[in-house]
Amino acid sequence: MVDFDQSMKRLRSVSGYLGSAVLNFAGETLYLDEENTGVDIAYSASIFNDAFRSISEASLDVGFSEASFVETKTQDGHVFLINSAGDPSGDNFSKLNIFAIFRDDGNIALGKMIMERTSQALSKAMAEL
Repeated sequence: MVDFDQSMKRLRSVSGYLGSAVLNFAGETLYLDEENTGVDIAYSASIFNDAFRSISEASLDVGFSEASFVETKTQDGHVFLINSAGDPSGDNFSKLNIFAIFRDDGNIALGKMIMERTSQALSKAMAEL
């Protein structure tokens, strides 16, 4: 069993963190933290997941590999991050997307690093199930 709450604990402690979700390849929510946001993180994450998949397809169309990370900074200063991991050669069971929202004054660089490491660890744990 994968303990998503424990896996996401470090990300939740980053300065500026507001909320996050972990989604499987199909866009289903496996973990959700929207407690302090007032935002429907599950809905937002699903929208970003669809956009992320479109961007990945476009990346393949130009001859690159699938996208692995997308960052969007909005005019009002919020940063949205999504990261994908998994073994693209196997089934998509271990391919996960992590979606997170940070305030602009938060430690965005640390958040990115933790998201990358967390996504790899979660994908590995899912592949071992």
